[in-house]
Amino acid sequence: MTDPTDTRDTGPRVGTPLWGYLAGITVIGFTALVVAMLRLDASGVAGLARTPLFWVLAVLVVLGELRPVMVSSATAVGGTYPSTMFTFAVLLHLGLPVAVLMQAVAVIINGVVTRKSWHRVMFNIAQSTLALTAAAVVLGTFGIVPSPATPWVPAGNDLLAIALAGIAYFVTRATLVSGAVALHERRSIMRVLKVTVGPQGLVYTGLLGLAPLVVVVMSHSPGLVPLFVAPLAAVYFTATLSMRRDHQALHDELTGLPNRKMLIVSTEEALAEARQDERVGLFLLDLDRFKEVNDTLGHPVGDRLLQLIAHRLTHSVRPGDVVARLGGDEFAVLLPSIRDAHAAREVAARLRAALTEPVRLEGMTFDLDGSVGIALYPDHAPDFELLLQRADVAMYLAKEGRTGVELYQADKDRNSPERLTLLGDLRRAIDNRELRLHYQPKVGLAGGDVQGVEALLRWRHPVHGMIAPSEFVPLAEQSYLMRQLTAYVIEEALEQAAAWWHTGLRVQISVNISARDLLASALPEQLEVGLARYGLPPAAIQLEVTERILTGDQAYTQETIKALATLGVPLALDDFGTGYSSLIRLQRLAVSEVKIDASFVRRIAESEDDYRIVRSIVDLVRSLGLRSVAEGVESDDVALRLAEMGCDVGQGWLFCHPMPAPDAAAWLRERMGAEVEYEVSSSA
Repeated sequence: MTDPTDTRDTGPRVGTPLWGYLAGITVIGFTALVVAMLRLDASGVAGLARTPLFWVLAVLVVLGELRPVMVSSATAVGGTYPSTMFTFAVLLHLGLPVAVLMQAVAVIINGVVTRKSWHRVMFNIAQSTLALTAAAVVLGTFGIVPSPATPWVPAGNDLLAIALAGIAYFVTRATLVSGAVALHERRSIMRVLKVTVGPQGLVYTGLLGLAPLVVVVMSHSPGLVPLFVAPLAAVYFTATLSMRRDHQALHDELTGLPNRKMLIVSTEEALAEARQDERVGLFLLDLDRFKEVNDTLGHPVGDRLLQLIAHRLTHSVRPGDVVARLGGDEFAVLLPSIRDAHAAREVAARLRAALTEPVRLEGMTFDLDGSVGIALYPDHAPDFELLLQRADVAMYLAKEGRTGVELYQADKDRNSPERLTLLGDLRRAIDNRELRLHYQPKVGLAGGDVQGVEALLRWRHPVHGMIAPSEFVPLAEQSYLMRQLTAYVIEEALEQAAAWWHTGLRVQISVNISARDLLASALPEQLEVGLARYGLPPAAIQLEVTERILTGDQAYTQETIKALATLGVPLALDDFGTGYSSLIRLQRLAVSEVKIDASFVRRIAESEDDYRIVRSIVDLVRSLGLRSVAEGVESDDVALRLAEMGCDVGQGWLFCHPMPAPDAAAWLRERMGAEVEYEVSSSA
């Protein structure tokens, strides 16, 4: 379980506090090591090296240094090496020089095997030497100074000396390592100690507590010392299993990055520790054109790409920053400490630069890009949920405007505090399936036959009663809930279509989707899976998109539109007529139906200007071979004028109000008849 966020092997820059700290501890530690080596009795060690006990202990120390006992997946906690037990036993029995010599050799072998950077190996030798030296000093105050010539074996009245020596060893080692972690991750050393002392203290207590028993055994029956490997192995595998479960619960299985749950915990910790003169930053990052890789080379290659992206992101931020995967191709980055918005933008620029580097997979080169939204605490939000929501708003603005990076701006966010509360209620309403679809028929203006129904989303709030879609749909569209809401409506529409189609009522249901939905590469796949699950043809559902996607840049939406056309799901253009600049671009969008906005239709009987506008749209739509649908038909006069100008379909209160599914089914059966199949479309 390699942690891609572990950047400890990256050497610190010369002159930084971390570099100064590591250099200082290394110099002090190696000085202590040299002093210990000068006190080493060469003849005594030579004699000791001829005994099996020496080599058994040496092998156990080296093996114990290769794999740590992991008790937590948190980077700050790290692992505890089983070699501690045998090294401390050597210290008690044979003295400091032999102990630090064995420990140094074991750390070097560990560095070679695990390919640690040289500065980590040197620091680990230094800090372990200083910890053993501190323990030896404590033992010396009790008159205990072992050596190869005069080995020491503890007795019952030596427990206090051993306990204090063990405490000195643990405190020294924990403090030195926590100091390095705190500087590396730009965190408070007290916070690192708080996270570290508990989990590691328990393991050190067990390992150091067994060391005197190892000494007693080696003094009487050296051949029994290897038996201590058995309980160590049990502890190791138990701790590893527990850590693996902890890791799985808090990390993404594919990339090894923290997941949403761990991101929440990390963000809450950062908010609690935030200083007044600094900010906490939360970025939301979404990949562009990722679907091309999945569609071209398959999901296994797409998974490899996500792993590569995870590696790039973690090495584009500072140590201590958290890169998390929220799902799909969406990532989040937490900056526990950032100076200001300008510094946050610099980090975001590095992230985008890492993403835009060409990727070569399966002999092909892909150019990816990403959009980053930034939200800062306390400037933009006081807690994780609002930070994430506002980072999402900023990311959508970056994607929509193709700017790459956007900082949250309140004047571009329609979310008031009350509406943010409503957003939370909406999320719960989706989870509890409290939203409903009502259906309004569409009628042919020439013959009066039923041409379809429009599905309208309804939400009865438990406190506020009925809430209009105009209140909560725009709110969802600017948040992370839009995809979830669209998926919910599509699922409801497919389920209702199946209920009607399989009982002989051939009703095609279409769902209104936003421009943001077209930016999501998963939409065609979701529809394909849903149609197959309910046994429906693609024509059973129709999607309506708003006209503003024509006035904006279609670079990102075009691929999704092509995928929908390939799938066979028809598209309709909703609210047409509000932007003349899009008229010449209409033919570029693969739609089969154009819906004329109700704001023009309602006034055609009184306003000649509106009449001419609607007539021009109808003529244009007919010339392109598409079907025209007039919304907001509420009077016979308006319906007559629409029919005269050649409009195909009308929809409005003149024909029928929106109805729940059972009432709509009864109305349709009465009007359509059981033997006739009709082409029907609806929108959410």
